[in-house]
Parts: sequence; C-alpha cells; structure tokens
Amino acid sequence: MNKATEFTSGNFSFLSEHDSLFVELAESAERAFASDPNTTLIKLRQLGEALAQHLAALSGIEFDDQTSQSELLYRLNRELRLEPQIKELFHILRIEGNKATHQFRTQHKEAMDGLKVARALAIWFHRSFGKAGANFKPGPFIPPADPSAQLRQLHSDIEKLRHDLQHANMALDSSQQLSQLIEKEKAEYEALAVAMDEESRDLAEQARQHEQTLAQQQQNYENKIKALQQQLTEQGEQTVNQQRQQVAKQTKAATDSLVLSEELTRILIDQHLQEAGWDADSQEITYQKGARPEKGSYRAIAEWPTNHNGEKGRADYVLFFGLTPIAVVEAKKENTNVAGKIRQAERYSKGFKVDAPLVGAWELMGRTIAWPADESGHYHVPFVYSCNGRPYVPQLAEQSGTWFRDVREPSNLRRALPQFHTPGGLLDLLERDKDNAEKLLKDEPFGYLKLRDYQQNAIVATEHALARGVRTALLAMATGTGKTRTIIGLMYRFLKAERFHRILFLVDRTALGQQAIDAFNEAPLEQNHTLSKIYNVAELGDMAAEAETRIQVATVQAMVKRIFMSDEPPPIDQFDCIIIDEAHRGYTLDQEMTEGELALRDTSQYLSSYRRVLDYFDAVKIGLTATPAKHTSEIFGKPVYTYSYREAVADDWLIDHEPPIRYETLLTQNGITFEKGKPVEVINRQTGEVDTTELEDELSFEVDAFNRRVINENFNRVICEQLVQELDPFGDEKTMIFCATDLHADMVKRLLDDAFKDLYNGRYNEAAVAKITGQSDKVDQLIRRYKNERYPNIAITVDLLTTGIDVPRICNLVF
Repeated sequence: MNKATEFTSGNFSFLSEHDSLFVELAESAERAFASDPNTTLIKLRQLGEALAQHLAALSGIEFDDQTSQSELLYRLNRELRLEPQIKELFHILRIEGNKATHQFRTQHKEAMDGLKVARALAIWFHRSFGKAGANFKPGPFIPPADPSAQLRQLHSDIEKLRHDLQHANMALDSSQQLSQLIEKEKAEYEALAVAMDEESRDLAEQARQHEQTLAQQQQNYENKIKALQQQLTEQGEQTVNQQRQQVAKQTKAATDSLVLSEELTRILIDQHLQEAGWDADSQEITYQKGARPEKGSYRAIAEWPTNHNGEKGRADYVLFFGLTPIAVVEAKKENTNVAGKIRQAERYSKGFKVDAPLVGAWELMGRTIAWPADESGHYHVPFVYSCNGRPYVPQLAEQSGTWFRDVREPSNLRRALPQFHTPGGLLDLLERDKDNAEKLLKDEPFGYLKLRDYQQNAIVATEHALARGVRTALLAMATGTGKTRTIIGLMYRFLKAERFHRILFLVDRTALGQQAIDAFNEAPLEQNHTLSKIYNVAELGDMAAEAETRIQVATVQAMVKRIFMSDEPPPIDQFDCIIIDEAHRGYTLDQEMTEGELALRDTSQYLSSYRRVLDYFDAVKIGLTATPAKHTSEIFGKPVYTYSYREAVADDWLIDHEPPIRYETLLTQNGITFEKGKPVEVINRQTGEVDTTELEDELSFEVDAFNRRVINENFNRVICEQLVQELDPFGDEKTMIFCATDLHADMVKRLLDDAFKDLYNGRYNEAAVAKITGQSDKVDQLIRRYKNERYPNIAITVDLLTTGIDVPRICNLVF
C-alpha cells in the first residue's frame, strides 16, 4: 500500500456542476477506501442523502432535519414516481451506509460495490439536472486500488483446497499445502492491517482539513436548500406543481438513458439476497472459488455446476439451508424478460446432484425420492427463482420482480414477488403440509364455533377455494350479518390445522382494529376459550416481530410506514395469510381521515399504497366486504361466497328498513346560483380564513355540491329544525348523521344543539349530540361511548363510520 497522497476524483468530478458538497463527499469516500472502507460507505450514504434532499427541494417536497432518508425517499417516490431501479440505487447506499455506521466493519469489496452504485446514481442525477442532460457520456469507472485483493485470493485458494481434500477423503490437518496457505493468509491479513493503520495515520491530517472544508460546504448547502424551499413556497402551489412535473419529466428522461451493467445488476441481486438473510457475494462466494454449504449457515453459492441429461450448466445461485439445497436462482441482465427464464432455473433443479454431505430437501420431508418433474427426471431442489435486480412493476410484470415457483406440485404457478424469501420462510414453506392441513379442515367440526348456517357456508366456501389453489378470495356479506364472527372462526380453523403460520388482519381504521381485538378477546371458541387466549395476538401498535405471534392486527397506514418508510422492513414471508376487513376501502378515500392518513394525499395514492401493502407479502389474501366496489375484483376476483342484505332479511336475521323520509326545499330542487359581479365570501381551506371576492362569471351549484363547495347556513338550519321533530335526544335509539366535510359537521352540531335547546329548553343535554370525525379529540373513546353508553345517541360524522363500526342500536341514518 503506497503512502497517502492528495486525491482528486475523476469518477465524480462532473458533480461539481451542481454543488461542491457532492464532489467533496464522493472524493472523501474514495480517499478513505484503502485505509477505512467503513468510512467510504458512510460518506456514500451522505452523498445519497444530499442528492435526495436536492431532488426534494427542486420538487417542492417538504422535509426537515427530522426527516429520515427512508421517509424522504418514500415522499420522492410518491410525488415523482421514481423508476424502481433508481429507488434501488438510493436504497443500497442507505442500507450499506447504515450497516457501516452501526457495525463498524466493512470489507473493501463492499466499499467498492458502494462506489460503483454511487457513481451510477450520480450519473443519473447529472443527466437529470446537468447542462448536457440525458446526452451526458461518462467515462469508464476507474476503481481505486484494492489492498485486500491478494488476501481474498488466498482465502479463495484455501476454500478450494479444503473442498478438494474433502472430496479426496484426505484429512485436512495432514495437508502441508493447506497449512502453508493458512499461514500465508494470516501473514497477509496482519500486513494489510499494519498498512491500513499506517495509511490511516498518514491521512489523518488531510482528513481533518477536509472535514473542516466539508463542514463549511455542508452549511452552505443547507442554506442553499432552505432558500430554494422558501422560494418555491412563496411562488404558490401552481408553480410548485409545474416545477414538480418538470423535475419528474427530467428524471424520467435520465432513467430511460440509464442501462445498468451486468456488474451493477449482480450487486443489486446480491443485495436483495443479503437483505433476505442469505450470505451472498456472486464474485467471492462461488463454487469455483471453493465455497461450499456449511451446517448452521444460509449460503447463496454462485455458479454451482449442474448436469441434466448430459446438458451441463451453472446455476447463477443455489441457496442452501445448512447442507440442504433449497432454491435455485437464475439471474439475468436488467433488461431481460425474467418471467420466461424460470424454466432455466427448473432445469438446474432437475440437474442438481445431491451427494453427501448434502441433504436433499425431500429427505427433510420424510420422502425417499425427489419430486417428479416429467418424463425427464425429478426436481432435486424444491423452489426456483428468476430475477434481474429490478423491483416488481405491474406494468412490466414479465420484465421485473423476483419470479418464484414451488416446483413440487405441477399445478403450482409461477408468481412475481418484490424480494426473496428468508431462509426460515423457505423452510416453513417446505415443511408446511398443505394436503394434511386441508384434510384436517375437512374433518374439523363446526359445532363449538356456534355459527349461523350462512357463516359456516362462507368458511367452507373459502376453504374450498384455497384448496383449489387460488391465492385470493372475497367474501361479500351484508352489514350486520357477523363478518367478524365469521372471520374469527375461519382464522381459528386455519391456525389449528396449521394451514397458515401467521395471519395479518388488515384494517384501514384504528377503530376497526380495536373493534376486532375486542371481538378476539370476547368471542368464545373451544372449551370457552377466546382466540386471543389460544393464540398470541399482536395488537395495534405492537409491530415488533415475535416468533410466537400468530395474528397481527394492523392498519394499512401503519404497514405502509413499516414496509416503505422503515430502515428495517419486514420480510415478504412474515405473513402467509392476509385478511382484509372492508376490502372495498382500497378504492375509496374518506374526506376526513385520521392517524396520519392525510399523508396519502389523494385516492390514487391511497389505492397505490393499499395495493402495494397487499402485493408486498407472499401471502394468500382474503377480503371481507358488505359492498364490493367495482374494481375490487382486480385484487380478489369475484366473491367466492355472497350473503346479501335481502337474503338476511328473508332469513329473519336482519330487519328491513322503513321507507326513507326526504326533505325537499327550493334550494334542493333548483340549486344555488351566484350572479356575475356579486361579492361572495370564500373560505381558504388551508388557512381557514374568510375572504370576500367578486365573481368574474356566474356560478351555479346543484344539490350534490351543497356543504362541500358552497355553504348555506340557512339551508342547514331548516333541515336541522325538521330533524329535531323526528329524533329523540333522550331515547335508547342511536342516530348517525353524515356530513360533507368536517366544517359542515361542526355547523350541523351547532345548529342541532340550538334546535334541541329551543324545543326542550333546560331538559336538553348537550352530550346527546357529538361530532365524531377524524378531527375529533380522542375519537376512539368517542366511538366506544357512542357504542356502549347512553350519550351520545346522535353522532355526526363524515365518512369515518361507514366502514363496519358495530353499533347495534343504530336505528336512524341521515344523509
């Protein structure tokens, strides 16, 4: 290793066109490479953060000092729809930088990969915002000298010699050549440590000077970003939207011109395997370099030789659970159609030779032979993958994602996944006996569940659908027919028969989740025990992964944060069954939302997040709804069982509603018209301020715009005065009134209070009427009081309570 000299980067010099901080961070990473690869990854993470912040500031996307990189990347993707490969480059720099920060141990190989990823991201950024645009032609990447190359070669030689000796049945401790190589490796390791320490001391003074420069550049950069944010804020929302569209256009053009090399694709796939818990490095952990499976380890060994009917090949990776080959991975270039390459992985599975000390996966299952393939042999490895490093994109289904197939059954179809399974997930998949579970379900009695006949029919229909191999099912059951009780019976049967290992019960409201938890704690099952007594149920907010957890209750919004805004997202096999309450809600959006849902800014974003949560896990999906939406079939297909409101009324389980009372006024018949030039009061919904403006044109509003786009207090007062003649604020009957907005709900609350006070004087209790919306204080407590106590008996809401809140005493609905 040479003495340290002043270093100037040629790999990242083009970034000087944007900000000196970018170049300084990149050069600091390269300067530290030889003596401190750990610092290299930390500096590259900071570079990724600086690029993301610059991108956000240009786009008018809010962030501050408390915004994590994962959360900022989520916002960037939400607003700009970044291409998946760009998100992956940002993601790798973040993950590897975090590991370097917390583990303090980084190999030169990992740091070199980080430099290559960072340069690809820097090229994309420069093509997005540099003067040359998408036409920028970068030169080749010039790698810094790697002082650990000889050490890695020695390690590879040792691994290969060990394998050769074991294969020849020779004792390892008797090999003079092996002993000499081990001694040479030890000496090389000590020499590398001394050289790194010496260079680190030589660089210390340079590093102090550069850190001072870097600190000043960092401060200048932060001031620049804040000024840019302030400038966009002052220009108004329309300008921000135009700027955001322009940024999205430029980044899209840069992405189209970016083709990831085979080497970068390999780095991406290695990263995906490592994140799933596999020991992967397709350059170092290879068959040719002597890498072999070991007890207690989970290795992804590259370039494993196969031979199927005389046709030799090399599997890109074979995944080993200890000494058991459990999966084959076929890796392709970034722009390759990966779905069709799953057949190649299947051929490698058939051509894999299981010799001692390897243990066949079929032996773990008590089988004497591997799984039959076709006339050409058997599958010796049960699971196969095909991938090209690109995250799954539905619009490019066959060209993206990690495609997977369980080859043990001919009827098993290939499917696209966002990531690889974990070692434990694949072992569970191997050991889970679906046929036996279905036999147990068929023999399991229903009597102790005390279900109604249609509830039992719904469970049977679902179990039969899953037995046919479908991975999605929809139950359509009318409100009030006991969907929660039905699903408790279904979940209990699934877990008792070991059909599934861990179930996610997904809701879109905290209130719905709490309601489900209450039912899990109260509904009796076998021997009068409840579901939560028999199985471990993780409640809302309890998101820590516990091995003994069998049911997790969570909101869509909490899972979005956990999956897409977390430094440690859950593995795709954490749940093998997802049950979605109020499944149609993925296609509608409340006007008043709570618990952070406003971060999902419009219906398309909510739908996208909802669908991404469902698609993230490799799980069977079962949807529950009383009102299937038009597009629900895109996720769940047609209902496997339907029990309608009319059927429930005919069977005497529900009482039919009475004819509705309709209030007609001149305004509902004729609408409202404001003449041109007339002064009107306008509410700014962001600030709540009321301004007076003069209309440039005549404006007309029909009844469906009342209280949403135009507010007429006299109209609402007349309606409220009529309502108090129909409603009893002292009785046991509950009433629910639906308003257009939260402001409208506040007005109706005030007008109803006035009307009731005029009618009943001192006898009226103001607590009888309550507004319950996402803006209410302690909304969950209000819902419980509305459900269980006398007051309030009249609830004013928006959309919040349209999603399955169980209040049996509701007798009146007002729209």
